[in-house]
Amino acid sequence: MRLIAENLGGERGGETVFSGIGFALEKGEALIVTGPNGAGKSTLLRVVAGLLPTAEGKVKIEGGGEDFPSVASASHYLGHLNAMKTALTVEENLGFWRAFQGEPGLDVDEALETVGLGGLGHLPFGYLSTGQRRRASIAKLLVSRRPLWLLDEPTAGLDKASEERFAGLMTEHCQEGGIIVAATHLPLGLEGAKALQMKVTG
Repeated sequence: MRLIAENLGGERGGETVFSGIGFALEKGEALIVTGPNGAGKSTLLRVVAGLLPTAEGKVKIEGGGEDFPSVASASHYLGHLNAMKTALTVEENLGFWRAFQGEPGLDVDEALETVGLGGLGHLPFGYLSTGQRRRASIAKLLVSRRPLWLLDEPTAGLDKASEERFAGLMTEHCQEGGIIVAATHLPLGLEGAKALQMKVTG
């Protein structure tokens, strides 16, 4: 499987944020996207995920087969928001995503144990601290299988131990043939990752 971006351009509010972005990632590879605020890191991830239209160029998956014919079908997207309903329990939220996304991965309890939230699944998501909410959203990556992880500031709100735990999960994902594109201001602990430095235009 390969993720290929060719001459990508993205817009925000009708203004060009970036253009001419290209990269190719094989299975097992990661790309770390860095740059100042306003450089278009989040916009790039949303364009790759199919959440925003491309202003120019194209992004595609090769070798995904029947299971993952498109980038959207192959992707887990973890944005700034955690995509969880505060009134539902952690278990209910993760159970929804597991059923909705198909291709089951870990069961909910095992995913929560993996991110250090074992025993908290019965709590409403809204009761969790900022760091616990982020860890629950990381568990969402684990309850259904997707080869491509698109991560926007994934360690925001995490303590050091949780950062290290997540670095291990990302490394394991790549070792199993997954692909990661992560936008970050902070080191993620991914050995051998490719780098893309974005700049503010205009």
